[in-house]
Amino acid sequence: MTVYDLPLPTDVAHADAKRTAMGRLRMLLVLLVCAAPVVASYFTYYVVRPEGRRNFGDLIEPVRALPDVKAQALNGDVLQLPSLKGQWLLISVSGGDCQADCQQQLYLQRQILAGLGKDRARTEWVWLVSDNADIPSSITPGLKEATVLRVNPDALTQWLQPAAGQALQDHLYLVDPHGQWMMRFPAKLSAEGALKAKRDIERLLRASASWDEAGR
Repeated sequence: MTVYDLPLPTDVAHADAKRTAMGRLRMLLVLLVCAAPVVASYFTYYVVRPEGRRNFGDLIEPVRALPDVKAQALNGDVLQLPSLKGQWLLISVSGGDCQADCQQQLYLQRQILAGLGKDRARTEWVWLVSDNADIPSSITPGLKEATVLRVNPDALTQWLQPAAGQALQDHLYLVDPHGQWMMRFPAKLSAEGALKAKRDIERLLRASASWDEAGR
């Protein structure tokens, strides 16, 4: 009768561990192969940004935080500008004597945000008034959805900056929920430009959907 040596328990344990490790490695490789196209598409879309896809607005680098200055609402309430954090802010700036260009800017501002549909709740329409001039009574009914605040003009010029050759009131400015000014849209938007600005905001809202929620 032939007697065979039995394997040592340590050898058996080692072989089992090796098979387990190889199985896990094969599973990880399969997952990586499956996930690679998704990862690559996100990397290309958000990081590489192919030439065919360009931002309409100018990205601000480095970003600039909301200044810790006082602002006054039309009802007389006083607040600090950083209290606006928690929403995407689409901001316009002008004097209170809002004439035709200013009114067109406010109209487009409202239309851009209204066009966001369900994501409108994650945004806020903000008009920063840079003087003490009276606001025309003819436009006040249309400002019900807007946050209108009077702010010291010096504080605004130290925070926001227009493009070369333009004035502060010529642009719309976008601030993220962390209170960082991060994008400036081209001066004196047309209706077509407003649609492009809306697409920029939609992309930002999609990209931030995992961490940004409606409301403060």
